[in-house]
Amino acid sequence: MYPFLRMQKELIKFRNAPKLGLFDTHVSAHRIWPWDLDPWMELNNGRTLTLFDLGRIPLAVRMGFGRVMKNNGWGLTVAGNTTRYRKRLTVFAKVTMKTRLIGWDERFLYIEQAMFRGADCASHLLIRTAVVNIGQGRSGIVPPVEFAKACGVDPTSPALPEWVLAWGKADALRPWPPQF
Repeated sequence: MYPFLRMQKELIKFRNAPKLGLFDTHVSAHRIWPWDLDPWMELNNGRTLTLFDLGRIPLAVRMGFGRVMKNNGWGLTVAGNTTRYRKRLTVFAKVTMKTRLIGWDERFLYIEQAMFRGADCASHLLIRTAVVNIGQGRSGIVPPVEFAKACGVDPTSPALPEWVLAWGKADALRPWPPQF
């Protein structure tokens, strides 16, 4: 089940936090609960992806994206991700999550997230997200340049890191739909 109460807690917690600049990092603290675990008594890999929402959505709100999206009838949708899992997170572990926008290309925004237990990085996520029309009778992806202009920021993205570009190129080679 989606962690609606945890999301509400995050949105309330950060409602009066200082606004963030376009490439600033949102930092939040979380705990791993028994219902987040898999049969091996560690944070479930799918739940990890869900918990990363607890960083992305407050980041968007603190940057002012929420208001812009509401005013334009836009939403965000995940268009792909790649995740590294490196350290086990077990029940009641305290984690610090860091979330930041790193740039965009002609179709997607790229967001980097990580969960830390102390100084150790437990997992790292690169996600590409699309701004989409959700208003009545409209559909399709909103170009990031248009989104940036609506947010009142420079529509020119900083150069994406090489590892982000390499992931995009590798993912483009993957057959779609899958061939079984």
